[in-house]
Amino acid sequence: MFSWVRQEQGGRNKEGEMYQTVTEGLQSLYTKKLLPLEETYLFHDFHSPALEAADFQSKPMVLLVGQYSTGKTTFIRYLLEQDFPGMRIGPEPTTDGFIAVMYGENEGVVPGNALVVDPKKPFRKLNAFGNAFLNRFICSQMPNQVLQSISIIDTPGILSGEKQRISRGYDFAEVLRWFGERVDRIILLFDAHKLDISDEFSEAIKALKGQDDKIRVVLNKADQVDTQQLMRVYGALMWSLGKVINTPEVVRVYLGSFWAKPLQNTENRRLFEAESQDLFRDVQSLPRNAALRKLNDLIKRARLAKVHAYIISYLKKEMPSLFGREKKKEELIMRLPEIYTILQREHHISPGDFPSVTKMQDMLQHYDFSKFPSLKVKLIESVDKMLATKIAVLMTMIRDEESKQPPAMVSGGAFEGSQDGPFGQGYGEGISAGADAEDWIVNRDKHRYDEIFYTLMPVNGKITGVNAKKEMMNSRLPNTVLGKIWKLADCDRDGMLDDEEFALAQHLIKIKLEGYELPTELPDHLVPPSTHETPQSFC
Repeated sequence: MFSWVRQEQGGRNKEGEMYQTVTEGLQSLYTKKLLPLEETYLFHDFHSPALEAADFQSKPMVLLVGQYSTGKTTFIRYLLEQDFPGMRIGPEPTTDGFIAVMYGENEGVVPGNALVVDPKKPFRKLNAFGNAFLNRFICSQMPNQVLQSISIIDTPGILSGEKQRISRGYDFAEVLRWFGERVDRIILLFDAHKLDISDEFSEAIKALKGQDDKIRVVLNKADQVDTQQLMRVYGALMWSLGKVINTPEVVRVYLGSFWAKPLQNTENRRLFEAESQDLFRDVQSLPRNAALRKLNDLIKRARLAKVHAYIISYLKKEMPSLFGREKKKEELIMRLPEIYTILQREHHISPGDFPSVTKMQDMLQHYDFSKFPSLKVKLIESVDKMLATKIAVLMTMIRDEESKQPPAMVSGGAFEGSQDGPFGQGYGEGISAGADAEDWIVNRDKHRYDEIFYTLMPVNGKITGVNAKKEMMNSRLPNTVLGKIWKLADCDRDGMLDDEEFALAQHLIKIKLEGYELPTELPDHLVPPSTHETPQSFC
């Protein structure tokens, strides 16, 4: 299979490293190649704590962030279809801490201080945020099928004003940044009646910078406004987000009402159903993409660690050996933007790989530059080699693992049965309409289609393609779509249409004009009745 892999015994490369799985390979590369570089240049003090085995082996995690009463906790209950321990729901701010909702054989709650000493959970490094945070952090465990594939992190409702930020007693934005680096999906929830982005919410979103590919936005409670108001609300939301998330790409926004109550406005029911199914598909794909996400995060971390090493070693090199160290330190901190530019040119590094200048300047104030290590080329080369060769091998292993045993999709709860039965998305609509009817559904409007048919001068009961084209082009559909409709409707492939085939073509045009997709092959329930009796039929 590979030059260095034997599937029965795992994989062994020239350096004797043995990988049974992609997860094990990632953990091994991090420990042997990247971790030494991080430890040498104090990466964990400046950026992110060291990764542990649980970080590589944990299930995909979904982080919910939003202002109070936007429906975060209700959203989790909607997905699980049952209450979870520690859950509190109300119109006022209720969730005052972080809740990790995870799978467990026995239902119960694990407090934060006990949680961060559990080596099987990926939360050990959260002890750095102290008791003020740990007293507001719990793990809610329960035997739910959804949680067998993913874990969900509920966060406190974000308020506005300086008082709320101070009263938390811990750095809320830094905790979000910690989770943002480790989760697979970040969902920002907004209430259709509460679109203002407070100062703390703005800080929270900025703390998630660099994780833009993980962010999705849910406009919840969208059924509480009518269509005209919904258009204005959507526009206002995009405008507000554009001021905070400074990216040229438009963030994916899902509209809907994510709870099990009747819709207040049903005029957008079809839209809400389609949006919820899109969101479900996105969440369901997380287990399949988990290994790839961890690989991607490891690459991002390695690039940042390399840049950090260059910065630290450059500051060390510029320090005087004896006198004037404090003065030189202040000068180097002030010149940090210039130093970034020098390192970009010298090592051919993209500007986007550098950490925030202001954050770096603040942190450097507390260090003695003369004690920083010099540049160790072998450590850098080891990471470069990992990025150039070892990562490519793991990419191949990911594809091989998926082909042999695809990861299970998220199932259970709201994900169960949403595509099956008469209440699945699109059932009885569009091309599926009439599937359960005894009569041919096209007959309902055939009398109108026949009036048009006989004005097109049929010969021997059929009209030519030229005459049919003139009428079909009145729909203003593109020629590619009309060509597909013609192919579906011309069941006997004689280049002409009889009255039933023409009625079928008009029915397919109507379906397309209503916004539904056309099939590649004509379903049995749309085949013209007379064609069933014709042996040479292609329908």
